[in-house]
Amino acid sequence: MTDAVSSGGTPPRPPGPELRASDADRERVSEVLRDALAEGRLDMEEFEERLDATYKARTYGELAPITRDLPVGQVVAPKVDMLKRPEPDGSWASRIVGGEGSSTWAVAVMSGFQRKGRWTVPRRFNCFAFWGGGELDLREANFADAEVEINCVAIMGGVQVIVPPGVEVVVRGIGIMGGFDHREQGVPGEPGAPRVVVTGFAFWGGVGIERKPTRAERRALREERRQQRLDRREAVRELRESVRDDARDAHRRMIGGHHDMMRDRRRRGED
Repeated sequence: MTDAVSSGGTPPRPPGPELRASDADRERVSEVLRDALAEGRLDMEEFEERLDATYKARTYGELAPITRDLPVGQVVAPKVDMLKRPEPDGSWASRIVGGEGSSTWAVAVMSGFQRKGRWTVPRRFNCFAFWGGGELDLREANFADAEVEINCVAIMGGVQVIVPPGVEVVVRGIGIMGGFDHREQGVPGEPGAPRVVVTGFAFWGGVGIERKPTRAERRALREERRQQRLDRREAVRELRESVRDDARDAHRRMIGGHHDMMRDRRRRGED
């Protein structure tokens, strides 16, 4: 009998196949599938079927069979950290986390790809779109380094890169009958914010770059606008009450003056 059991406690159970999978876990499986496609282990039809199953999977039990017959091993449920750690404070310093990145490349051949949410952008991310498109959303992402490079190759396709406010963007891509979006270049970054360098090649395709607020910023903006509407309504209500009070005071003064005038007339008549 272990100490935990003898002392009346229950030891934590190891994570099982029903543990919920994260976006990073699904991305690791999709990279294994892409490697298998490039090596000829899967044909395009098998690749598309398994990739579709990967992005529909919700648990490790659903992810594990997808790569069971492929190299690089099976999907294993991660260890559960039983220690409570402080939550990231949302500062730029807390979002530059080091490491290798949770995803390093993406391919869209007559299809699409997407990276969004809480993922870690590596020092260099490579993506390729042929008759397809992809989206790289960095608004909620962490960064492996203070400067990351996103290398995009778009052939009759497109890639959209979305960055949050405060991030500096540098564009160094080359376009032939296509182009790279330079509108966000030159906007100064905030102190401590990462720098995103977009490179690559576009032929009959394009790489777009746009700056959008994060979900937290959108919520804060909505709350600010809601509060402004409430403040305006309150100001209008106070103004109406003030006008009504002034009208009542003017009416009382008028009635009081009329009564005073009538009393004066009565006194003069008695005299």
